[in-house]
Amino acid sequence: MRNLDEKTITQEVLARHVGTEDRRLHQIITSLVQHLHSFAREVQLTEQEWEKGIEFLTSVGQTCSPVRQEFILLSDTLGLSTLVTAQNHRKPVGCTEATVFGPFHVADAPFFELGNDLSEGLPGTPWFVRGTVKGLGGEVVPHAAIEVWQADDHGYYDVQKPDLESYQGRGVLRADAQGHFHFRTIVPEAYPIPHDGPVGKMLAALKRHPWRPAHLHFMVSAEGYDRLVTHVFKEGGEYLDSDTVFGVRTSLIANWVKHEAGVAPDGTQCDESFCTLDFDFVLSPSEPD
Repeated sequence: MRNLDEKTITQEVLARHVGTEDRRLHQIITSLVQHLHSFAREVQLTEQEWEKGIEFLTSVGQTCSPVRQEFILLSDTLGLSTLVTAQNHRKPVGCTEATVFGPFHVADAPFFELGNDLSEGLPGTPWFVRGTVKGLGGEVVPHAAIEVWQADDHGYYDVQKPDLESYQGRGVLRADAQGHFHFRTIVPEAYPIPHDGPVGKMLAALKRHPWRPAHLHFMVSAEGYDRLVTHVFKEGGEYLDSDTVFGVRTSLIANWVKHEAGVAPDGTQCDESFCTLDFDFVLSPSEPD
């Protein structure tokens, strides 16, 4: 069709896709085109604004690197990550809630035995974490794989540091036959997401802060259960009600108990004050294939 105008362009674009064999792709692209065109009409988008939008998305892509995922930050700060997580991880009452994955996970984290120190030399307040992995019916989930990652006491992840030689503050453990797990690390602090790039400029323009409350990431996997990706947040911590990536859930807030120097939960002598965290995970059973 020739001589398209603002009233006819949308239907012509959709008509070009009629031969798409992948029905799910067709559904997604159809809805995307309709919403994009409706958005442009609703706000009466100018050519200058359209150009600025293209420049912004280009800069987001150019900022991505093997250790920085600016598009995930964009998705997180616009609430899209949380929306997609909520839609795809509806769980029965009683299961541990899922939350955003975040941009700092790595696929090749080292394996640790139960009780090991995952901090690998990071300075900070010693932290002893323990809990149990269970199913929705209260059954023990033996030998679940538990992946952990965290920021340090200055709010940085290991992959954000220049000249990284080995991972710190992350690792994979396996729960024992009774579903118990325990490990040592250091207490993480609240931190701002990377805000020296286009997402940071967007937040500044919107008069929003870039901060996340202190938390510990977990990914728990076991045969017969849905994989759980979640955080555990600090009770009373800053930014719980204004997390810049909208990831906080009340059920994921726990008391990080502070103790004076003395005997730690693993039986060792700790010559400085330390913290403990007890947190159990309840997994949702997988749907049969």
